[in-house]
Amino acid sequence: MMWLSSGFIFRKGASRYHRLDPRVKLLVSVLMFVTALIVRSIFQLAIVLAFMVAVAAIATVLKRVARTMALTATFSALIFIINVVFTRNLETSALYASRFVAIVVSTSLFFITTSPDELEQVMKMFRLPRDVVFAFVTAVRFIPVMMLDALQIMDAQKSRGLELEKGNLLRRVRNMIPILIPLVVNAVVRSGELAEAMESRAYGAVPRPTSLAVYRAKTVDRVVAVAAVLTFAFTAYSFYFLLPTFVP
Repeated sequence: MMWLSSGFIFRKGASRYHRLDPRVKLLVSVLMFVTALIVRSIFQLAIVLAFMVAVAAIATVLKRVARTMALTATFSALIFIINVVFTRNLETSALYASRFVAIVVSTSLFFITTSPDELEQVMKMFRLPRDVVFAFVTAVRFIPVMMLDALQIMDAQKSRGLELEKGNLLRRVRNMIPILIPLVVNAVVRSGELAEAMESRAYGAVPRPTSLAVYRAKTVDRVVAVAAVLTFAFTAYSFYFLLPTFVP
């Protein structure tokens, strides 16, 4: 489980993509996200996925993106089955299932190459409410902590004889109750400790606090941003007027 979920957790990297301005990385991910939504054929979506894999290779996070794809494989299969049942069209079903993978990968590329501190600064630049920014960034920071807690609780319960991988689906769901209850209790305790820490640091005393980090776009950031916009424009034009399409 930790192996799969790590596809969404940030780890410090030294690649050129990691060193880009977080606003540029957000722009690239948003454009890939939109491109995945406007594709109208499997062939077009394969091009988009190939581009995402190329970006992941440049960022040296190819293995982690593969974990993201593995994590979404089950949901994609479910989307494919549901669409086959209702539409009776294999190509349309495969398109929707593959589109879901592309959407998740485009989002994952941003989160695994952008630190929570950078994410916080980007959200502040968009003038979002401070409480919303704090809640979202805190949730992102607590993902790996919660995953480690879950793994430790699972190991502890297995050592006491709990069988999580045997029985039918209903039995497995019931066996997750001894995992979820301690996990929720740990989350509540940790949230209380966080509230006390915020109060001791006078959170909210200053309406608009200053930031230590101030991001300024460099030449390479501007070049990448312009290249991303031009690539998106050319891709959208090609998908609608040049390449063969399949309209569901």
